[in-house]
Amino acid sequence: MSIRKAGGDWEPMLLGIEPRQCKVCQEGLYRDKTFLSGGWSRCTVCDEFVHYTCLASGKVSFLKARPRVCKTCRAAQEGIPSPSPLKDETPVAVGS
Repeated sequence: MSIRKAGGDWEPMLLGIEPRQCKVCQEGLYRDKTFLSGGWSRCTVCDEFVHYTCLASGKVSFLKARPRVCKTCRAAQEGIPSPSPLKDETPVAVGS
């Protein structure tokens, strides 16, 4: 008697592959885009993955602020409105 016969049906143990997008620039978090630019990191405020270049700058422009905060969360903390690229704006019909 084999294990396959005793265990019943086999279920595939494949995880669903979900492509990740940067919350700030809406580009993919893939090695071809992040290889020479520092990779990616997780924002401590929104808990989303963003490109290293999309993190808020620290006191020195080439260093990033700690704790790691993305540019959109930093703008929200400082009260600066940032345009959302995901917003669907439908034109309003002006008629007679």
